[in-house]
Amino acid sequence: MPTIVVDVMPKAELLDPQGKAVSGAFTRLGVEGFSQVRIGKRFELTVDGEVTDAVLAEARRVAEDVLSNSVIEDVVGVSVAGAEVSQ
Repeated sequence: MPTIVVDVMPKAELLDPQGKAVSGAFTRLGVEGFSQVRIGKRFELTVDGEVTDAVLAEARRVAEDVLSNSVIEDVVGVSVAGAEVSQ
């Protein structure tokens, strides 16, 4: 069965305390080469049947209306497992 992946991230202008904590841990552990960490959410929606344009549109609607909080988060990606789908 195909899977649609939805990625949600905190809005860029908002502080990401979890990401800041991980970034601080990197410094303490001697991990180099990364200047910033942001932590988001990933949702995997298993599709019953074929992924059509209508199914993708419904996934985008659900991502915006249910899976994310539009005040503090952005839906940054909706894709079929293995293939990026433009928004």
